[in-house]
Formats: sequence, C-alpha cells, structure tokens
Amino acid sequence: MVAALEVGEEYNMARYTGASCRLCRYLGEKLMLKGEKCATPKCPLERRNSRPGRPGGRLGARVARRRKVSLHGLQLQEKQKVRFSYGVLERQFRRFFKEATKVSGVSGDNLLMLLERRLDNVVYCLAFADSRAQSRQVVNHGHILVNGRRVNIPSCLVKLGDVIEWRGGSKKTKYYRSLAEKIKGRSTPGWLSLDEEKMTGKVLALPGKEDIAPIFNGKSIVEYYSK
Repeated sequence: MVAALEVGEEYNMARYTGASCRLCRYLGEKLMLKGEKCATPKCPLERRNSRPGRPGGRLGARVARRRKVSLHGLQLQEKQKVRFSYGVLERQFRRFFKEATKVSGVSGDNLLMLLERRLDNVVYCLAFADSRAQSRQVVNHGHILVNGRRVNIPSCLVKLGDVIEWRGGSKKTKYYRSLAEKIKGRSTPGWLSLDEEKMTGKVLALPGKEDIAPIFNGKSIVEYYSK
C-alpha cells in the first residue's frame, strides 16, 4: 500500500476523505489544503509538527518502525505531495504525466505547469476560493464562466487569453458578496490578471517554471514513474 494511504483508510471511490491536515503532517509540508487556516497559528502542522498516529496504535507502530525512507519512498512522497495539493486522483495524475512526456522540455516541469492550468487551480489562484478543494466545488456547481460559457469541469485546462468570471446568477449569492470584500488587495500569479471591481480574471500567459511552488520536485516524480 502506498505511503500516503498510511495516513488513514478514509477513502471513498479512490478519493481521500479523511482530515486534510493529517496529509500535511504525514508529508511534513504545509500544502494549504484548508485555505486561510493554514496561514494561522491554528494550523496543526504549526502546533504539532510530527507524523500522525499514536505511539501505541497501529499507525503509530508502523511509523515508529519506519525510521529511514528509501529513495523510492521519497519519490513516492513527492508524487503524493503534488497529487494531494492539486486534489487529483491517481488515474488523472497519470494521464497528466503522460501528456507532460509528449511535450518538449523537462517532463517534471511540464507536469506541474499542466496542473497549474487546471480551471480549479486558476479559480484558487484568482482568490475566488480559499482552497483548491473549495474552488473545485465552485466550478462543479456551475458558478464559473470561461469566455462567457459555463464550465463545470475542474480539470479543464485554461488557454492563453481565456477570461474567467462569475455567472450572473451566482453574483447574487451571499458567498459572492463576502468574496467581493475579501478579495481586495489579494495578489495573483504573474501569468494571471484580476479585475477586482468586475471580479474577472484573464490568462495573460501560460504558467512557467518560475510559477511553480518551490516545495514541488518534478524530477522526483519523473524518476518515480520511470521505475
């Protein structure tokens, strides 16, 4: 069983449904899975920077026994770190990896740049949601328009020049009104632009290597799938 599954057995149709903070503690990285909470002292990784599991429990015993992690294990952890951060299922992740290998350039960087272009990630980067999990809900519920057309597929890849905005009916919701206040002054990646007044985003360029979070190691992911 892969290492990330040892965090808990709470899986529903291959998607992890347990506590998100346990994933951060297990991987030892702050993945910003809970949005604003991750940037506060309430973040469990800040309060208890250790792997989950009770020393006397089944999980705790496994963690205690496994002190040294093999190279393959480290590569697996890097893969899981990216997969859980973007909220992608294993089958989807493999599909993105195959696409990344077909494009010229470094496969690991290509993979991360493709994941950055996912619509749910763009909605998150535009600060239309506090976390990627919340942004997937926003997209799934049909609140987002791309070039004037309603899109409810989180994995849809944005293209250069695409305009991302809120559906007219969604602007009447309480969530939208509160978001319009919170979004003021929020920074966005350089490859995106945000009109705070109109709550509209635009893809100015495709994301590059410099736009990828430094905690991700694409080379390790390539090495993991190369075995």
